[in-house]
Amino acid sequence: MTSLLDDSPTNAAEFTVSELSGSIRRTVEDAFGNVRVRGEISGYRGPHSSGHAYFSLKDDRARIEAVIWKGVFSRLKHRPEEGLEVIATGRITTYAGSSKYQIVIDSIEPAGAGALMALIEERRRKLAAEGLFDEARKQLLPFMPMVIGVVTSPTGAVIRDILHRIEDRFPVHVIVWPVRVQGDTSGDEVTNAIAGFNALAPDGRIKRPDLIIVARGGGSLEDLWGFNDEAVVRAAADSDIPLISAVGHETDWTLIDHASDRRAPTPTGAAEMAVPVKADLEAHLAGLAARLKSAQSRMLDRRREALRGLSRALPTLDSVLALPRQRLDRSGQGLGQALQLNTANRRRGFEQQAARITPIALVSAIREKHQVLRDRATRADRSLERRLEMLRSRLERHALVLSAVPRRISETQTHARERLTGLSRRGETALSQLIGQHKRALGAQARMLKSLSYQSVLGRGYAVVRNQDRKLLSRAEQAQSGELIGIEFADGEVSALVNGTGATALPSKPKKQARTKSAKAPEPGQGSLF
Repeated sequence: MTSLLDDSPTNAAEFTVSELSGSIRRTVEDAFGNVRVRGEISGYRGPHSSGHAYFSLKDDRARIEAVIWKGVFSRLKHRPEEGLEVIATGRITTYAGSSKYQIVIDSIEPAGAGALMALIEERRRKLAAEGLFDEARKQLLPFMPMVIGVVTSPTGAVIRDILHRIEDRFPVHVIVWPVRVQGDTSGDEVTNAIAGFNALAPDGRIKRPDLIIVARGGGSLEDLWGFNDEAVVRAAADSDIPLISAVGHETDWTLIDHASDRRAPTPTGAAEMAVPVKADLEAHLAGLAARLKSAQSRMLDRRREALRGLSRALPTLDSVLALPRQRLDRSGQGLGQALQLNTANRRRGFEQQAARITPIALVSAIREKHQVLRDRATRADRSLERRLEMLRSRLERHALVLSAVPRRISETQTHARERLTGLSRRGETALSQLIGQHKRALGAQARMLKSLSYQSVLGRGYAVVRNQDRKLLSRAEQAQSGELIGIEFADGEVSALVNGTGATALPSKPKKQARTKSAKAPEPGQGSLF
């Protein structure tokens, strides 16, 4: 009789761990090849660097891991968001590395209109907290834009309504940026269109619009979902060009309506806001012209009457010229007698001068002048003789002094040579001592400089990084992506191109590790800059 404690052989087949995992995987995939799962997204942190997205679906009692592959993620109409309740369609599979099962999602949609409205409300509160909906940010619309940019579908009735309304009211130049107003790529296309209009140069080949209209016809909440995209709202808020949103009917509200400068109830209403009525302007201008003409006529009449009144208060020409004429007549009467008296006075003066000028007086005056000249010449000769005598005696004294100069120069040269020899010996001694002191001080400073220089640090494996302006970069965030930098080593300097920024350590030597239980791949580092 065999003991119960003995090991007894069985007929059960043996499996390796991989075989068992593969068998379980095939069983699960066959049984749950296509399922729809409703749950709340948890642990979503955006797509991985590989492009795949990893998160969980949960309810109040259970939790399941979920993955969306890169190719599927780029085609999703609704992107996953943390806390959003969704209905995910996909297949159940297992992950052998951690003995877990997960759902591979092919499509995802919010769980009903209530979830979409909750998502819109949460996004609205978030963007409002950032100040994107503040009235202070909104711009005034131009009264008469010369160029209008329209972002809408080029094939729908909306663009025809807008063009027809603008043509009826005030024809201006319209530029249409064609986009899809519904579907997965609608939000990205509208965002690019708004940014594209703002990027146009004012004097470029394509004129920069003075006003932008983002328009779409009515539809369901899902149809208008692209205009609730966060990127679209931010593009509308950041637009330097005034923007009118005309999305849906009057009762339809989207987030772009809050960020735009004006909201129009319909696309036709946006066209009416954009331009005034030309006929009304012409009538208004005609009325203003008539009022201006009437005002000018009344003003001229008033000025004419005022001028007439002033002219009556002015004196006549005869009364103004009467007194000057009287003075002129009196002056004319006395002018002949005054000329005669003046001529007689002048004649008497000439006769008196002529009586003084006689030949005898002239000869006497000439003799006096000659005598004065002779006296002055005699005094000049005597003064010149005295001056020459003084110069002659001074020259003799200088000659005696100069005769003793060579002997004094010889004595001075001998004394100076002896003194110069002594100073030369003292200078050489002092110079050699000074050079020695400077050599010792320079050696000490060189040793100190070598101990404090950063080049000695470079020899231990460190490097100095500078930007294109030769300024030191002490932090990774100071390096701009795409910037050319210089890296100085102990034996020279090299150049490098920055392909990213971030505080990431160099990768260590790879080691073999057992696979972890997480389904996520490790986050890659920044990588080398070279």
